Amino acid sequence: MTVEDFLNRVEEEIRAVIPPDIRITDIEFEGAELVIYTKDPEKFAEQNELVKQLAKKLQKRIVVRPDPDVLENMEEAEEKIRALIPEEAKLVDIYFEPDVGEVTIEVEKPGVAIGKKGTLLNEIRKEIGWAPKVIRAPPMASRTVRDIRRYLRMVADERKDFLRRVGRRLHRGASDGEKWIRVTALGGYREVGRSCSLLSTPDSKILIDCGLDVSSPDNGSPYLNLPEVLPFDSIDGVVVTHAHLDHSGLVPLLFKYGYDGPVYTTYPTRDVMVLLQMDYLRVCADEAKRPPYGSEHIRKEIANTIPLNYGDTTDIAPDIRLTMHRAGHILGSAICHFHIGDGLFNIAFSGDIKYEKTWLFSAAATHFPRLEALVVESTYGGKNDMQPSRKKAAEQLKDIVKKTLESRGKVLIPVFAIGRSQEVMIVLEHLMREKEIPEAPIYLDGMIWEATAIHTVYPEYLNADLRKKIFQEGDNPLMADIFERVESYDKRREVIDDPDPCIVLATSGMLNGGPVMEYFKSWADGERNSIVFVGYQAEGTLGRKIQKRWKEVTVGNKVVKVEMNVETCEGFSGHSDRKQLMNYVKNLSPKPRKIIVNHGEESKCLDLAGSIYKKYGIPTLAMKNLETVRFR
Repeated sequence: MTVEDFLNRVEEEIRAVIPPDIRITDIEFEGAELVIYTKDPEKFAEQNELVKQLAKKLQKRIVVRPDPDVLENMEEAEEKIRALIPEEAKLVDIYFEPDVGEVTIEVEKPGVAIGKKGTLLNEIRKEIGWAPKVIRAPPMASRTVRDIRRYLRMVADERKDFLRRVGRRLHRGASDGEKWIRVTALGGYREVGRSCSLLSTPDSKILIDCGLDVSSPDNGSPYLNLPEVLPFDSIDGVVVTHAHLDHSGLVPLLFKYGYDGPVYTTYPTRDVMVLLQMDYLRVCADEAKRPPYGSEHIRKEIANTIPLNYGDTTDIAPDIRLTMHRAGHILGSAICHFHIGDGLFNIAFSGDIKYEKTWLFSAAATHFPRLEALVVESTYGGKNDMQPSRKKAAEQLKDIVKKTLESRGKVLIPVFAIGRSQEVMIVLEHLMREKEIPEAPIYLDGMIWEATAIHTVYPEYLNADLRKKIFQEGDNPLMADIFERVESYDKRREVIDDPDPCIVLATSGMLNGGPVMEYFKSWADGERNSIVFVGYQAEGTLGRKIQKRWKEVTVGNKVVKVEMNVETCEGFSGHSDRKQLMNYVKNLSPKPRKIIVNHGEESKCLDLAGSIYKKYGIPTLAMKNLETVRFR
């Protein structure tokens, strides 16, 4: 049966159930959803059981949207919304999503904008036709989020066409015959960097992550030239576990060379990976390097991204469904669970995980409906890789900062913009508020400010304690007055040349570029100064050399003497240590029948794989790049 035949049959069944006074104008697949367009959305809303009845009958996810003809022009609709929303609601922003017929209204007081029992929302809907959604405005404005929303509004028609193409491809049907599942290692196996895996069946090909090797001078790419990967338009979907460049950095490259399919990830990951990718292009330009792709390919990625929330399940191929679960690593990071066939096989890719509640996030999820196989990271999987708790890490940071500031020195903390920055900010704010360290300005340089703003856009991805602190107690530690943004070269030079003690958080976290380099070059020879590593330093990076206490390092063409105090606070890592990784496997429910270990130096992959098998009896493999494993 062709997709057209299937749609015709579906349309007949829908029209047989829907009352004749509800006008249906179109029925079409858009992505995994079956979308019904109607000129009478209100009548549909009054019969809420109707959609459930249809979904059960058709075994499809059904969405009802207003026909474009009943939607008010966006400019006029915005004027009417502004006139209807009470002033005391404190309206901040309005953005339309034409591809789904929704308008989001950001206000400081959502209850006032919604009205008693939703009366105001109903009035807005009747006036403009758009489905209104009221959310609490984030306390910090994010330029990245704003620009992405504006761009999606500009390409709404193209996006709708894209979703319809995806929908038709998804419903092409699965083949008969022998069933098998394979995973091919394309990057990030027995190494850290350029993470990429290919999940394939007789009917589908899914690429999981597509990162670059941030520790390599030429930023090595995964093995994307394999016959089973090419051509790129044969790939059904790309799934991104999280936004760090070693997992998402080369996704735009796929669009440069012919990929035109969907990218699946969480909402925050979409925004953060765009931020990091754009910054990567800026770094390439600053270093006179030829970038592997252009900003136009990032824009194409945005238009083709289908974002998901934790717990959402969606078809991504004729025989594969995807659900994303909490990973605890950075904002929006996900363990990606794939359900293959009609109960045939289930496999999860952990991406990077943290199996411990942190100041920002809850611990990685361990419970899945089914789980036959797991691909798990091993960054700190070696037998001696034990990290202190978050509490001990905070104590260690307190001692280092207190000693340095009291000796009139400067504290330099190289950080990744996402995750570690915000955790360190929360700890420093607490220590300074409680007067456990001397008062001193804390400067944020690089993307940290913008990354922090994105965190405030997605409070539902933070842990419950932090959400309560921000929204119920009105205390947002990320917005404390002690933090000062460094926005220009002149401001950076002013901070560097100021003789007074201070704390600087600056990117990049491994000292392989970014504004942190200027601070390091200027302060490295000061014995009273300290550099504090709070994140993983890959082998070969400048950060790893300094961490190993090299007394001289080369930065550009300049030899820099390192006389500053070198410290490491490993308890801030977004990766699980050896004990947490073993406990994660122990607490998995259900237990997988096979485990593959990746994302770690070779010795750590082999060590963790052997230990899992020895302790839990689960067959475990440390694959090499270019190897393929068949599961069925």
